[in-house]
Amino acid sequence: MTGLDLDTARKVLDSQPFSRLLGARIIAFGDGEAVLEVDVREDLRQQNGYLHGGVLAYAADNSITFAAGTTLGPAVLTGGFSVQYVRPATGRTLRARAAVVHTGRRQAVVRCELLTVGEDGAETLCAVAQGTVLSAGTS
Repeated sequence: MTGLDLDTARKVLDSQPFSRLLGARIIAFGDGEAVLEVDVREDLRQQNGYLHGGVLAYAADNSITFAAGTTLGPAVLTGGFSVQYVRPATGRTLRARAAVVHTGRRQAVVRCELLTVGEDGAETLCAVAQGTVLSAGTS
């Protein structure tokens, strides 16, 4: 139990200038899970009109790290992650849904689904990610 809650997670996210630039928000946080959203805007698209892969990678990284923070505590750092893109990201909102697969004393392994949400609210899988998060706290 980390003592962290959704309100605290939102404050942490808001303290990240890059997250504010993207307009990211956390909509769920706790029990080994975190869900982060970014609204799709014209300035976040690539040359073919799809949401830029870097935005998807950002969402994967941050949601993975926040999910791990629910089990490891607030002092965490991404150790590494990979993203597999399965289809172009279109829609009105990007949703990154991350869940801890395993937590040890010093690290957690987390999986993430990256989905786009259409005007009708339907979710479409556009990428999957997995990462390792390390505890940066003293022990």
